[in-house]
Amino acid sequence: DRQTLVAVLQFLRRSNLRESEEILRREARLLGDDLGSSVATVASSSPGVAAVAAVQPGKGGDRGGWSCCHSVSASSFRLPYKLLFCANSFAVGGVVVEDQPDVSAVLSAYNQQGDPTLYEEYYSGLKHFIECSLDCHRAELSQLFYPLFVHMYLELVYNQHESEAKSFFERFHGDQECYYQDDLRVLSGLTKKEHMKGNETMLDFRTSKFVLRISRDSYQLLKRHLQEKQNNQIWNIVQEHLYIDIFDGMPRSKQQIDAMVGSLAGEAKREANKAKVFFGLLKEPEFDVPLDDEDEEGENEEGKPKKKKPKKDSVGSKSKKQDPNAPPQNRIPLPELKDSDKLDKVMNMKEAARRVRLGPECLPSICFYTFLNAYQGLTAVDITDDSSMIVGGFADSTVRVWSVTPKKLRSVKTAADLSLIDKESDDVLERIMDEKTASELKILYGHSGPVYGTSFSPDRNYLLSCSEDGTVRLWSLQTFTCLVGYKGHNYPVWDTQFSPYGYYFVSGGHDRVARLWATDHYQPLRIFAGHLADVTCTRFHPNSNYIATGSADRTVRLWDVLNGNCVRIFTGHKGPIHSLAFSPNGRFLATGATDGRVLLWDIGHGLMVGELKGHTDTIYALRFSRDGEILASGSMDNTVRLWDAVKAFEDLETDDFTTATGHINLPENSQDLLLGTYMTKSTPVVHLHFTRRNLLLAAGAYSSQ
Repeated sequence: DRQTLVAVLQFLRRSNLRESEEILRREARLLGDDLGSSVATVASSSPGVAAVAAVQPGKGGDRGGWSCCHSVSASSFRLPYKLLFCANSFAVGGVVVEDQPDVSAVLSAYNQQGDPTLYEEYYSGLKHFIECSLDCHRAELSQLFYPLFVHMYLELVYNQHESEAKSFFERFHGDQECYYQDDLRVLSGLTKKEHMKGNETMLDFRTSKFVLRISRDSYQLLKRHLQEKQNNQIWNIVQEHLYIDIFDGMPRSKQQIDAMVGSLAGEAKREANKAKVFFGLLKEPEFDVPLDDEDEEGENEEGKPKKKKPKKDSVGSKSKKQDPNAPPQNRIPLPELKDSDKLDKVMNMKEAARRVRLGPECLPSICFYTFLNAYQGLTAVDITDDSSMIVGGFADSTVRVWSVTPKKLRSVKTAADLSLIDKESDDVLERIMDEKTASELKILYGHSGPVYGTSFSPDRNYLLSCSEDGTVRLWSLQTFTCLVGYKGHNYPVWDTQFSPYGYYFVSGGHDRVARLWATDHYQPLRIFAGHLADVTCTRFHPNSNYIATGSADRTVRLWDVLNGNCVRIFTGHKGPIHSLAFSPNGRFLATGATDGRVLLWDIGHGLMVGELKGHTDTIYALRFSRDGEILASGSMDNTVRLWDAVKAFEDLETDDFTTATGHINLPENSQDLLLGTYMTKSTPVVHLHFTRRNLLLAAGAYSSQ
């Protein structure tokens, strides 16, 4: 608003930052004389303002990590950066806030504003008003209970009214929704002002506004009530700490709201999911598939269109030409195809010709790889695209690679032996391998903590592993040695994954950011910041232009690799997210979490389109079949479940109204989509993989308890 802008301009002028002042004034279209005329009003209305925050919010309304200008240089504010005034940052006792969200500054917004003995009365008054309002408004207004409860409690604690805070917590914590229980447990431990400093959950709640999506009618009703009652305490919290995303139209039902809420910072703003996303697939290079012999000719001729079908036709898209939703071919630089890659693509097409078309009448066979006696503690699994190798990451910091075909794993010969080889011979690639090293298992040593994520490169020459030691390591599968240790994360790295085109890879960890790397750069190319808690899982979109990240803040974000912007924020899970899978056609995303639910998302419209209930424990593995007809999910409840993806995504209601307001209508019963449940004796499922012919491979470690 205007007053805020003028305050910012004044601050810049006082600090002799003329260039920044000019840029901001041009962007805000404020003239010099406007500034002078507004000074008096600002001086009287905002005495506490002495620090300004420079934020570069991601395009999608993402928090973008505000930081207060401690010593602002003109170069801090180049044009692409927007300047925002941050109500959360005050100068405390004349000391300007440091670059990090300084705790005392963040907390000082909880200055004393009301009689502590009346807090319970204020809250119960509002509670009574909401419970007595019309049914259509009650569900929407009930969303206020949790954020108001937290902020009022923290305000009491901060102002050292400990007994009132304790009484307030005990009286009202039982009224909150069950999915906030973990957050409330953390909150209950904050009983003194000293506890609040350095508490991450606390800081998150304070620095990011809690987002509520409410219809205009419900909002007017609330506003009128609070103004009539002159309940300034609650009104101040609503204005200062909540972001109310108002939409025109019918209020949402309890069921519609429950489907979307539950994350650490409320729902996503509708603006956050408006950016255009190129979710289509890149055009595949054309190859002539050489036929092996007469027998296969007929099969292959039939099979060729089949190969194209899964690529373009799966789940709904009819185009055989360039996908209209695909990004430009050169939007991001992708590695050139080597001869070996072309050969592999030809093999892939031949396999695809023999692929089984799955569906409700034709379910896949499942082959389960059980890790027996895995006393080292199995923490991660991956399988190569051609299903020839399997890797396990273990808690004893080792990475173990097995061959699952009769062909054993061999290393390249020593330099002395290589010099004797005739480089012109046809079988040179075979000759460079040392038969003496052949074995079914290779153990890779190098990490100094449990290995939480592993990923094979598409060409099967490299392997990534990430660990509690804060590093991501790149291993050669020719020499079975470590080539690079990528250091960028300061804390444990929970997941890593290669791009479907190789060269790029992504990692996510406890430091709440995901990083995009290229194998030949030791520094990350992009840092994706915005999550409010650990980034627990990462996935590349099939076209490699986007990356999905799941987090312990209970949200899923989609990031644009080109510019690092957050283009989608999906809320709805009630626990940390541990698995992600894109459909083969790139249109949909499936996510699984500790709440035992699989949620389905339409990426183009930014909407939730399905909810699959059935698992009773965390879902660690999700995978679509090669043609996208079936979604397989694997869980800690020792089961693999198969779901009908075609049926889940047909007849989607994605009209403009639904997209604009988020009035989603999920089918009542997801059991109609469940095609089968397959139990193991006592093996949690940690990885799933469909072979090129649609055999489903599953993996996990047998647990004796």
